[in-house]
Amino acid sequence: MSSEAVLTARDLGISFGNLKAVDGISLDLKPGEIMGLVGPNGSGKTTLVNLVSGLYRPDRGEVRLGGRKVTGLAPHHLARLGLNRTFQVPKPFHTLTVRENVELAAFYTRQEPHTAEKALEFTELAPLADRLAGSLNVGQQKLLDLARALATGPRILLVDELGAGLGPMELDQVAAKLLELAGTGVALLVVEHLLAFLNQLTSRVLVMNAGTRIFEGKLAAAAEDPLVVEVFLGG
Repeated sequence: MSSEAVLTARDLGISFGNLKAVDGISLDLKPGEIMGLVGPNGSGKTTLVNLVSGLYRPDRGEVRLGGRKVTGLAPHHLARLGLNRTFQVPKPFHTLTVRENVELAAFYTRQEPHTAEKALEFTELAPLADRLAGSLNVGQQKLLDLARALATGPRILLVDELGAGLGPMELDQVAAKLLELAGTGVALLVVEHLLAFLNQLTSRVLVMNAGTRIFEGKLAAAAEDPLVVEVFLGG
């Protein structure tokens, strides 16, 4: 796989009033790489994902896909360029079937029809394809959110709290799927509170607090870093 970054963010920042939600964050992702994004509630993790995915426009800094500057492009434009995301709380079209939800994502990003079927098979949702999305349980809706993202043919996937609300077997299933994705060359940025789950995926993490980066490196080293310990455990 290429050693050059497929996603680059430099000095990203955004404020809401007097609150600096993200303050000078930079990161690089190479094809097939998984990077964890960790921090306490309110640390700016999801805001950073919103900046990278085009949901928010940064006050400063830039985002590049390969060498192309894409800062501020709308999410649907980024999806067509190969960057997509999942959400903490999935919001499928409840009155459409599982298959229709995934086919719509593929159609909107101009993918071939078979891409939707491959996404359903990959997430093991094919047996539920004709069920209404609103009838799925939490774990199944999370997988549907992943399937919709995959149907757009991403090179970079931002995964926001995919493990939240899942049981142990479901977590193992999702971890295996994400590792398989990375093996195909998809770069993954994984926001996660469940460190045991994250440890199945990667040893490389960026830790945030109050909008800033306080650590970047191995997950095991983060657990021994005094500042990280103070932030998570209060000293």
